[in-house]
Amino acid sequence: MKNKNKKTDYSRLIRKLYLYIFVTVTAAVGFVLFLRLFTQKQAAVGDWIVRFLEKSFHFDHQVAMDIYHYVIRNNMDIIISVAIAISFLILCRVMLSKFAKYFDEVNAGIDILIQNEDKPIEFSAELEFMEQKLGTLKQTLEKREQDAKLAEQRKNDVVLYLAHDIKTPLTSVIGYLSLLDEAPDMPAEQKAKYVNITLSKAIRLEQLIDEFFEITRYNLQTITLTKKQIDLYYMLVQMADEFYPQLAANGKQAVIHASEDLTVFGDPDKLARVFNNILKNAAAYSEADSIIDITANLSGDVVSIVFKNAGSIPSDKLAAIFEKFYRLDEARSSDTGGAGLGLAIANEIIVQHGGRIYADSKDNYTMFTVELPALPAS
Repeated sequence: MKNKNKKTDYSRLIRKLYLYIFVTVTAAVGFVLFLRLFTQKQAAVGDWIVRFLEKSFHFDHQVAMDIYHYVIRNNMDIIISVAIAISFLILCRVMLSKFAKYFDEVNAGIDILIQNEDKPIEFSAELEFMEQKLGTLKQTLEKREQDAKLAEQRKNDVVLYLAHDIKTPLTSVIGYLSLLDEAPDMPAEQKAKYVNITLSKAIRLEQLIDEFFEITRYNLQTITLTKKQIDLYYMLVQMADEFYPQLAANGKQAVIHASEDLTVFGDPDKLARVFNNILKNAAAYSEADSIIDITANLSGDVVSIVFKNAGSIPSDKLAAIFEKFYRLDEARSSDTGGAGLGLAIANEIIVQHGGRIYADSKDNYTMFTVELPALPAS
């Protein structure tokens, strides 16, 4: 099928090339026939050449006859061969110049891509297939450039927001520590309250600083995998236990629905990071006093892990949640504000595993689905 499509793509160009060759060969044959006819009338041709020599070079009749006889007539075969060769070369040059215009068009199209000019790529009808491919490539490059600019803008915004957000907990930490320092005889109950507030603000400050490092690591790291067979059920249970305090504080709960002997082939550290990022996202954006269902099952040679939580994501934002530095809460509340890298990193890890990750939101529920190979690729 692939070869057939290539043949179809080049069919117009091949037909035009055949036409050029046919015209060249026909013109060459016509010229040879003309020379043969011309030489058959040697008497008339000889008289014309002698008169030409007499008139142009002022030779007398005998000298002109001798030149014609010894120089031209005796070497007629050589002259005809040279004339045919020259004519054929001229015709080939004309044909190649016609054909070279296609390379000029392609070169001009490539220049448009290189210089990123804002004008369409247009070729002859014979190169319509190439025009379509370069046009598609141009659109792809433009989209990548726009995505890169958007990602860079988001990154700059995130850094700006994080720098601003750091001031709030830092100011609180300094303020409460100053109060504790200025009033050493403060009542124990009030002192414990101030210490708890200071600790929570310090923890938040640590999270924000970690996000700065996360941005740097994302730009510099290359994800490498060390794969092995993983006890998926145990990994999910362990993850849910680790999130219990955070979930319980808001009346939330993570429930695992999976077979205890379910396994998956992958990098345990990287996959744990993926599942933690998804659950962290679900914990941050799900409704209070709700259940987060985590369902894992095997279908053929693919393991599917689905995280379902109460709460919806607008359809216009659903397609962008896996882009780096994209955040759902544009207001950037201090409780859930993050660098917007968790799901982007999760997506890259899953893709490197040969799987896929996608999200769906409907009926006031959001589902994140991860599909991974159960066994090593053969």
